[in-house]
Amino acid sequence: MLLVKMADWLTKVLMIFGAVWAFCLCFVALSDIILRALDIPITGTKEIVANSVVIIVFMQVGYAVRSSSMLRADFVVVMMPPPVQKGLRIFCYLLGGLFFLFLLDAALPHAIRSFTRGEFDGVGALQVPVWPARWAIVLGSALAGFNYLLIAAVDIFGLDIERMDL
Repeated sequence: MLLVKMADWLTKVLMIFGAVWAFCLCFVALSDIILRALDIPITGTKEIVANSVVIIVFMQVGYAVRSSSMLRADFVVVMMPPPVQKGLRIFCYLLGGLFFLFLLDAALPHAIRSFTRGEFDGVGALQVPVWPARWAIVLGSALAGFNYLLIAAVDIFGLDIERMDL
């Protein structure tokens, strides 16, 4: 249970971090738009926004999984008997966990390489480091995969954990 509580705490912190980052990013984009009209654009806005979107998405994906907020189309599943619904739910949770763990496995070498080589995005006056976005993919995928497997375990074994509410 301590592991679940720590994962829930990290999930909430990353969700808040991503939301605050998105809020601040709005001002960067708005400032760039206004300053472009005055012919003095902010250098590197494209690179900042591109890397920030990746970070924001992966900081919040663990929370979306844990709070059951991921998009799903269950219009066919709801017409099936409850045992079949439960089986499909568990199958989908396991598939989601597997997907994010595969993504973690694929992203980890790139994140390590990006950090050790000091990889940057952009040319000219402002170059944005790429490693934070790559590590956000690693961290977000690990947390989302863990949360999917946790939800599957709850459904399979009837574990008693709190549901993370919005």
